[in-house]
Amino acid sequence: MELPAVSLKAIILVHWLLTVWGCMNNSFPASYAWGNFSVLAVGIWAIVQRDSLDAIVMFLTGLLLTVLTDIIHISVYYPLHSYLIDVKRFSMGMAIFSLLLKPGSCYFVYRMYRERGGEYIFNIGLNHAGRDRSAYETIDQQEGSPLWPDSSRTAQHSY
Repeated sequence: MELPAVSLKAIILVHWLLTVWGCMNNSFPASYAWGNFSVLAVGIWAIVQRDSLDAIVMFLTGLLLTVLTDIIHISVYYPLHSYLIDVKRFSMGMAIFSLLLKPGSCYFVYRMYRERGGEYIFNIGLNHAGRDRSAYETIDQQEGSPLWPDSSRTAQHSY
């Protein structure tokens, strides 16, 4: 079953709204707002320049990084139950909901990256396909004596 196409504008609008609602109460420091809104600004750049791979890669990277920073912000700044009034509960709920939606948004942004012609190859130094192998000597056919005896010759038995 094919997943529906999701617009980049819809992803940015939803995350913008959830970030605004998450920042309604001063539960989080300014770094939460700056981090999320700056990534959304990069997303607007990805909307404006439809053919730019750099914009979509930076937006995807920013979304992945804000997943980590949102986890840290929510875990450090979540208020105690006695200090959790309705506005803080709503604000924290929207921040958590935004965090829960981000992996799906990352997947859709990655699909858009692939549609724009991007090719992601995970390379941590183990993939040696790009090396120049012209200086290497082939070992498929060795000169000299073969490793295995020729089976076409008959063996002479000494009794």
